Amino acid sequence: MKKLANKTAIVTGASSGIGRETAKLFASEGAGVIVVARRAAALDSLVGEIAAAGGRAVALAGDVRDEDCAKRAVALARERFGGLDIAFNNAGSLGAQGSVTEMPLDGWRDTLDSNLTSAFLAAKHQIPAMLERGAGASLIFTSSFVGYSVGFPGMAAYAAAKAGLVGLMRTLAAEYGAAGLRVNALLPGGTDTEMGRAAASTPEQKAFVENLHAMKRLASPVEIARSALYLACDDSSFTTGTTLFADGGVSIARV
Repeated sequence: MKKLANKTAIVTGASSGIGRETAKLFASEGAGVIVVARRAAALDSLVGEIAAAGGRAVALAGDVRDEDCAKRAVALARERFGGLDIAFNNAGSLGAQGSVTEMPLDGWRDTLDSNLTSAFLAAKHQIPAMLERGAGASLIFTSSFVGYSVGFPGMAAYAAAKAGLVGLMRTLAAEYGAAGLRVNALLPGGTDTEMGRAAASTPEQKAFVENLHAMKRLASPVEIARSALYLACDDSSFTTGTTLFADGGVSIARV
């Protein structure tokens, strides 16, 4: 039995990396998937790949910072697959980096909009549709160990946004637990994605980041997708309000 049979999921940030692999995995487990990102060509390629493997997916090219994008994603889930059961709000960016004392206000705001406000807008429109499905719906945010268990110089805006997602998640879990909606945050460690490679762009930087992890390596995107699947499916039916680390031990490693 497929873990997400007869379910519908929204996956944001689906054009590459963790989002792309999660969309493919959710579809392989039986879900109809609305894949959301800004790059239309990459989404079309993903939909074709999912269809070739026997899955179901619909692309929505849009900016997750735009409330209309959140509305349209939910509308597509209802129109194409009959409702919404799962949302993996994964889109984000590294955003403005550097000293807080030198950071432009626009950079700060844009980083929070990309990582935190986008998730608020998504949840605002996803939750009513998920409540219509009754118990068993799952809302997931991609947060980070950065700003939660580890502080990195120069990453204040990103850290604040990702830590803010944890606060948002816990509040929603408390508010909607009795209605059967589970809400959790997934905290990946260093992962071999476009964003990860941008943050560690030289062999020396990559080796440094790998060494921060107890496992002394980076994750592949599909490894993080498997943790998202756990939170999405009924295997985690009594799990809500939690921060699930899939971080290779970076939060506990000291050497």
